Amino acid sequence: MGVLNGKVALVTGAGQGIGRAIACRFARESAEVIVAELNDETGRRVVTEIENLGGRAKFVHTDVSKKADIFGAVDAAVKEYGRLDILVNNAIRLPTPTVMEKKTDAMLEQQLAIIIWGGWWAMHAAMPIMRKQGGGRIINFTSIDVETGAWLHSDYSVAKAGVLGMTRSAAIDWARFGITVNALAPIAYTSAFEKMCEERPGLREHVDSIIPLGRIGDPEEDIAPVAVFLASDAARYVTGVTLPVDGGLHLNRMSAKPDLSALGE
Repeated sequence: MGVLNGKVALVTGAGQGIGRAIACRFARESAEVIVAELNDETGRRVVTEIENLGGRAKFVHTDVSKKADIFGAVDAAVKEYGRLDILVNNAIRLPTPTVMEKKTDAMLEQQLAIIIWGGWWAMHAAMPIMRKQGGGRIINFTSIDVETGAWLHSDYSVAKAGVLGMTRSAAIDWARFGITVNALAPIAYTSAFEKMCEERPGLREHVDSIIPLGRIGDPEEDIAPVAVFLASDAARYVTGVTLPVDGGLHLNRMSAKPDLSALGE
Protein backbone atom coordinates (compact mmCIF):
# COMPACT_ATOMS: atom_id res chain seq x y z
CA MET A 1 0.00 0.00 0.00
CA GLY A 2 1.22 3.47 -0.91
CA VAL A 3 1.33 6.64 1.17
CA LEU A 4 -2.00 7.79 -0.31
CA ASN A 5 -3.87 4.58 0.43
CA GLY A 6 -7.53 5.30 1.16
CA LYS A 7 -7.36 8.79 -0.35
CA VAL A 8 -9.35 10.13 -3.27
CA ALA A 9 -7.74 12.74 -5.52
CA LEU A 10 -9.11 14.98 -8.26
CA VAL A 11 -6.56 16.26 -10.76
CA THR A 12 -7.56 18.86 -13.36
CA GLY A 13 -5.82 18.83 -16.70
CA ALA A 14 -4.82 15.23 -16.00
CA GLY A 15 -4.80 14.12 -19.62
CA GLN A 16 -1.18 15.03 -20.33
CA GLY A 17 2.01 16.54 -18.99
CA ILE A 18 2.35 17.26 -15.30
CA GLY A 19 -1.32 16.50 -14.63
CA ARG A 20 -1.01 13.04 -16.14
CA ALA A 21 2.20 12.40 -14.24
CA ILE A 22 0.59 13.37 -10.94
CA ALA A 23 -2.53 11.29 -11.58
CA CYS A 24 -0.43 8.21 -12.36
CA ARG A 25 1.91 8.78 -9.43
CA PHE A 26 -1.02 9.20 -7.05
CA ALA A 27 -2.43 5.92 -8.34
CA ARG A 28 0.92 4.20 -7.72
CA GLU A 29 0.66 5.47 -4.16
CA SER A 30 -2.76 3.78 -3.89
CA ALA A 31 -5.00 6.84 -4.32
CA GLU A 32 -8.22 6.62 -6.30
CA VAL A 33 -8.16 9.32 -8.96
CA ILE A 34 -10.66 11.48 -10.78
CA VAL A 35 -9.09 12.43 -14.13
CA ALA A 36 -10.73 15.80 -14.80
CA GLU A 37 -9.79 16.61 -18.39
CA LEU A 38 -11.20 18.56 -21.35
CA ASN A 39 -9.84 16.19 -23.99
CA ASP A 40 -11.86 12.97 -23.85
CA GLU A 41 -9.27 10.91 -25.72
CA THR A 42 -6.31 11.77 -23.51
CA GLY A 43 -8.40 11.66 -20.34
CA ARG A 44 -9.65 8.14 -21.04
CA ARG A 45 -6.16 7.07 -22.03
CA VAL A 46 -4.83 8.11 -18.62
CA VAL A 47 -7.60 6.15 -16.89
CA THR A 48 -6.59 3.07 -18.89
CA GLU A 49 -2.96 3.68 -17.97
CA ILE A 50 -3.86 3.85 -14.28
CA GLU A 51 -5.98 0.72 -14.50
CA ASN A 52 -3.07 -1.10 -16.16
CA LEU A 53 -1.01 -0.13 -13.12
CA GLY A 54 -3.60 -1.82 -10.94
CA GLY A 55 -5.15 1.45 -9.77
CA ARG A 56 -8.66 2.88 -9.84
CA ALA A 57 -9.59 5.98 -11.79
CA LYS A 58 -12.58 7.65 -13.40
CA PHE A 59 -12.56 10.09 -16.29
CA VAL A 60 -14.82 13.14 -16.03
CA HIS A 61 -15.04 15.50 -19.00
CA THR A 62 -14.19 18.86 -17.45
CA ASP A 63 -13.84 22.33 -18.89
CA VAL A 64 -12.38 24.21 -15.92
CA SER A 65 -13.58 27.53 -17.35
CA LYS A 66 -17.16 26.34 -16.69
CA LYS A 67 -18.37 26.35 -13.09
CA ALA A 68 -20.88 23.56 -13.67
CA ASP A 69 -18.15 21.27 -15.01
CA ILE A 70 -15.94 21.86 -11.99
CA PHE A 71 -18.70 21.21 -9.48
CA GLY A 72 -19.75 18.19 -11.55
CA ALA A 73 -16.25 16.70 -11.32
CA VAL A 74 -16.20 17.13 -7.54
CA ASP A 75 -19.66 15.57 -7.30
CA ALA A 76 -18.44 12.66 -9.42
CA ALA A 77 -15.60 12.01 -6.98
CA VAL A 78 -18.01 11.77 -4.07
CA LYS A 79 -20.50 9.64 -5.98
CA GLU A 80 -17.82 7.26 -7.27
CA TYR A 81 -15.58 6.96 -4.21
CA GLY A 82 -17.55 8.48 -1.34
CA ARG A 83 -15.10 11.26 -0.48
CA LEU A 84 -12.52 13.76 -1.74
CA ASP A 85 -9.20 14.18 0.05
CA ILE A 86 -6.91 15.84 -2.49
CA LEU A 87 -7.53 18.53 -5.09
CA VAL A 88 -4.86 19.39 -7.66
CA ASN A 89 -5.57 22.53 -9.72
CA ASN A 90 -3.23 21.88 -12.63
CA ALA A 91 -5.18 22.71 -15.81
CA ILE A 92 -3.79 25.46 -18.03
CA ARG A 93 -3.93 26.62 -21.62
CA LEU A 94 -0.79 27.96 -23.23
CA PRO A 95 -1.00 31.70 -23.88
CA THR A 96 -0.61 33.15 -27.34
CA PRO A 97 3.05 34.28 -27.38
CA THR A 98 3.18 38.03 -27.95
CA VAL A 99 4.37 41.15 -26.17
CA MET A 100 2.12 42.73 -23.57
CA GLU A 101 0.96 45.68 -25.67
CA LYS A 102 -0.47 43.24 -28.20
CA LYS A 103 -2.31 41.10 -25.66
CA THR A 104 -6.07 41.42 -26.02
CA ASP A 105 -8.79 41.43 -23.39
CA ALA A 106 -9.93 38.05 -24.71
CA MET A 107 -6.46 36.58 -24.16
CA LEU A 108 -6.40 37.73 -20.55
CA GLU A 109 -9.98 36.62 -19.96
CA GLN A 110 -9.14 33.12 -21.17
CA GLN A 111 -6.21 32.81 -18.76
CA LEU A 112 -8.23 34.15 -15.85
CA ALA A 113 -11.12 31.81 -16.65
CA ILE A 114 -8.95 28.70 -16.64
CA ILE A 115 -6.39 29.51 -13.95
CA ILE A 116 -8.20 31.80 -11.51
CA TRP A 117 -11.89 31.00 -11.91
CA GLY A 118 -11.23 27.31 -12.50
CA GLY A 119 -9.11 27.06 -9.37
CA TRP A 120 -11.48 29.24 -7.33
CA TRP A 121 -14.52 27.14 -8.23
CA ALA A 122 -12.72 23.86 -7.62
CA MET A 123 -11.56 24.99 -4.19
CA HIS A 124 -15.05 26.18 -3.26
CA ALA A 125 -16.56 22.91 -4.46
CA ALA A 126 -14.05 20.78 -2.54
CA MET A 127 -13.91 22.73 0.73
CA PRO A 128 -17.28 21.67 2.24
CA ILE A 129 -16.48 18.02 1.57
CA MET A 130 -13.00 18.27 3.08
CA ARG A 131 -14.35 20.21 6.03
CA LYS A 132 -16.92 17.53 6.75
CA GLN A 133 -14.22 14.86 6.54
CA GLY A 134 -11.98 16.76 8.95
CA GLY A 135 -9.35 17.95 6.50
CA GLY A 136 -7.86 17.73 3.05
CA ARG A 137 -5.07 18.79 0.72
CA ILE A 138 -5.24 21.41 -2.02
CA ILE A 139 -2.33 21.83 -4.42
CA ASN A 140 -2.30 24.77 -6.82
CA PHE A 141 0.17 25.66 -9.55
CA THR A 142 1.95 28.95 -10.03
CA SER A 143 4.96 29.74 -12.21
CA ILE A 144 8.45 31.21 -12.15
CA ASP A 145 7.03 33.57 -14.78
CA VAL A 146 5.46 35.52 -11.92
CA GLU A 147 8.90 36.34 -10.52
CA THR A 148 10.75 36.89 -13.77
CA GLY A 149 8.07 38.68 -15.80
CA ALA A 150 8.68 36.21 -18.62
CA TRP A 151 8.61 37.43 -22.19
CA LEU A 152 5.39 37.01 -24.20
CA HIS A 153 3.36 35.54 -21.30
CA SER A 154 2.01 38.61 -19.50
CA ASP A 155 -1.59 37.35 -19.43
CA TYR A 156 -0.46 33.97 -18.08
CA SER A 157 1.78 35.65 -15.50
CA VAL A 158 -1.07 37.85 -14.27
CA ALA A 159 -3.26 34.80 -13.70
CA LYS A 160 -0.49 32.79 -12.05
CA ALA A 161 0.26 35.71 -9.72
CA GLY A 162 -3.37 35.54 -8.64
CA VAL A 163 -2.87 31.89 -7.72
CA LEU A 164 -0.41 32.98 -5.03
CA GLY A 165 -2.97 35.23 -3.35
CA MET A 166 -5.66 32.58 -3.67
CA THR A 167 -3.38 29.93 -2.15
CA ARG A 168 -2.27 32.02 0.80
CA SER A 169 -5.76 33.30 1.57
CA ALA A 170 -7.26 29.82 1.52
CA ALA A 171 -4.40 28.50 3.66
CA ILE A 172 -5.23 31.10 6.30
CA ASP A 173 -9.01 30.83 6.11
CA TRP A 174 -9.28 27.03 5.90
CA ALA A 175 -6.57 26.00 8.34
CA ARG A 176 -9.29 25.86 10.98
CA PHE A 177 -10.85 22.99 9.00
CA GLY A 178 -7.62 21.01 8.75
CA ILE A 179 -7.25 21.83 5.06
CA THR A 180 -3.74 22.60 3.83
CA VAL A 181 -3.31 24.73 0.69
CA ASN A 182 0.03 24.95 -1.07
CA ALA A 183 1.39 25.83 -4.50
CA LEU A 184 4.03 24.31 -6.74
CA ALA A 185 6.10 26.31 -9.23
CA PRO A 186 7.56 23.63 -11.50
CA ILE A 187 9.48 23.52 -14.71
CA ALA A 188 9.31 20.32 -16.71
CA TYR A 189 9.65 19.03 -20.22
CA THR A 190 6.03 18.61 -21.25
CA SER A 191 4.32 18.80 -24.63
CA ALA A 192 3.58 22.45 -23.85
CA PHE A 193 7.24 23.21 -23.25
CA GLU A 194 8.17 21.20 -26.34
CA LYS A 195 5.87 23.45 -28.38
CA MET A 196 7.57 26.54 -26.94
CA CYS A 197 10.95 25.09 -27.91
CA GLU A 198 9.74 24.51 -31.47
CA GLU A 199 8.62 28.13 -31.68
CA ARG A 200 11.84 29.47 -30.16
CA PRO A 201 14.93 27.57 -31.37
CA GLY A 202 17.62 27.28 -28.72
CA LEU A 203 15.23 27.70 -25.79
CA ARG A 204 15.71 24.15 -24.49
CA GLU A 205 19.49 24.49 -24.47
CA HIS A 206 19.26 27.90 -22.82
CA VAL A 207 16.98 26.67 -20.04
CA ASP A 208 19.12 23.59 -19.39
CA SER A 209 22.21 25.79 -19.20
CA ILE A 210 20.84 28.08 -16.47
CA ILE A 211 19.27 25.40 -14.26
CA PRO A 212 21.76 24.66 -11.46
CA LEU A 213 21.00 20.93 -11.63
CA GLY A 214 21.72 21.06 -15.36
CA ARG A 215 18.48 19.81 -16.86
CA ILE A 216 14.80 20.54 -17.17
CA GLY A 217 12.60 18.39 -14.97
CA ASP A 218 10.76 15.20 -15.80
CA PRO A 219 7.02 15.42 -14.99
CA GLU A 220 6.72 11.94 -13.48
CA GLU A 221 10.11 11.52 -11.82
CA ASP A 222 10.79 15.09 -10.64
CA ILE A 223 7.49 16.93 -10.25
CA ALA A 224 4.89 14.31 -9.33
CA PRO A 225 6.75 12.99 -6.25
CA VAL A 226 6.66 16.49 -4.72
CA ALA A 227 2.90 16.60 -5.27
CA VAL A 228 2.69 13.22 -3.52
CA PHE A 229 4.54 14.69 -0.56
CA LEU A 230 2.18 17.67 -0.28
CA ALA A 231 -0.81 15.33 -0.61
CA SER A 232 0.44 12.95 2.06
CA ASP A 233 0.36 12.94 5.83
CA ALA A 234 4.06 13.81 5.78
CA ALA A 235 3.04 17.37 4.81
CA ARG A 236 0.27 17.77 7.38
CA TYR A 237 2.13 20.72 8.98
CA VAL A 238 2.87 22.50 5.69
CA THR A 239 0.45 25.13 4.41
CA GLY A 240 0.54 28.43 2.54
CA VAL A 241 3.85 27.51 0.91
CA THR A 242 4.96 28.09 -2.67
CA LEU A 243 7.51 25.41 -3.48
CA PRO A 244 9.76 25.78 -6.54
CA VAL A 245 10.33 22.41 -8.21
CA ASP A 246 12.72 23.65 -10.84
CA GLY A 247 16.20 22.28 -10.26
CA GLY A 248 17.22 25.60 -8.69
CA LEU A 249 16.12 27.78 -11.62
CA HIS A 250 14.54 30.26 -9.22
CA LEU A 251 18.05 31.04 -7.95
CA ASN A 252 19.31 32.17 -11.34
CA ARG A 253 15.94 33.30 -12.72
CA MET A 254 15.15 32.94 -16.41
CA SER A 255 15.38 35.62 -19.05
CA ALA A 256 14.65 34.11 -22.45
CA LYS A 257 14.31 37.16 -24.69
CA PRO A 258 12.78 36.16 -28.01
CA ASP A 259 13.62 37.41 -31.46
CA LEU A 260 11.29 40.41 -31.46
CA SER A 261 11.83 40.96 -35.18
CA ALA A 262 9.89 37.74 -35.78
CA LEU A 263 6.99 39.42 -34.00
CA GLY A 264 7.17 42.46 -36.21
CA GLU A 265 8.88 44.61 -33.57
